[in-house]
Amino acid sequence: MALFLRDDEIYHGGGRPTGFARYQQLLSERFGRWWKVNLLTLLGCLPLALGIFYAVGTSSLLVLYPCSLAGGMIAGPFLAGMYDAVLRGLRDDHLPWRDAYVRSWKQNWKSSIAMGAVMGLLLGQYVFMGMLFWWAERAPGWTAVLVYLLGLLLLLTVNTLLWPQVVLFEQKWPVRMRNAALFCLLNFWRVLGAGLLQLGYLAVFVLFAPWSLLLLPVVGLWYIVFLSQFLIYERMDDSFQIEELYGELES
Repeated sequence: MALFLRDDEIYHGGGRPTGFARYQQLLSERFGRWWKVNLLTLLGCLPLALGIFYAVGTSSLLVLYPCSLAGGMIAGPFLAGMYDAVLRGLRDDHLPWRDAYVRSWKQNWKSSIAMGAVMGLLLGQYVFMGMLFWWAERAPGWTAVLVYLLGLLLLLTVNTLLWPQVVLFEQKWPVRMRNAALFCLLNFWRVLGAGLLQLGYLAVFVLFAPWSLLLLPVVGLWYIVFLSQFLIYERMDDSFQIEELYGELES
C-alpha cells in the first residue's frame, strides 16, 4: 500500500524484486540509514546555503564566488557520502552505515572536494540569476526563462551522472565526462526523466518556501537522490558492471 511503509508480502519471495516492489523494499530496508546520512549531508551543505544566501542578500558577485567555492568544497564529501549510501542500498551492500560512511570519506574526499567546488559555483550562479529575474523591473520573457530552466536541467543531469562515478570508480575527469556523455546518449529518455524529476522536486521546494523547508530533515536530499538513481541504476549497472565489480571486490 504505502510509499514509505513496508509491505511484508514483497519480502517473502526469492530473488530481488523489480519495479515498484523493489522501490518499496529499498525504502523499507534503507530508510533509517539514508535518513541519518541525509541529516549529515544537510549539515555539510549548510555553509554553502548560508554563503549563497548572504551573497544574494548583499547582491554581490564578489561575495558569491568565494562563498560558493568554499561552501561547495565543504559540501562535496558529504554529498559523496549520500550518493555512496544510496548506491550501496541499490546493490544490496550490507556494510553498517557508519562504516560505509567513514569509508566513503576516506576514499572520495579528494575527488568530491573538486566536484563540490564546481557544483557550488554553478549552483551559486543559478541562484543569483534566479534572483535577478525576481529583482528585474520587467518580468523576464519566456525565452529567458526557458533557457534558464534548460541550463538548470543540464546541471542537475550532469550531477546525476557524475556523482555515482566519483564514489564508484577512480577515474580521471575527462573519462568521467566522456562516460556521462555516452551514457546520456544511449539512455537519453531515462536520463531526461531523472533530470526532470529533480527539477520538479526542486521547484516544489522553491515555490512553497519557506514552509517546504520544514520537509528537509525528513525527505531532504536522500529521497530525490534515491529516486533519480533508482530510475537509472539498472542501465548504469549494464554499462559499468557495478555489481559484478563490487561483488569481486567484496568476495
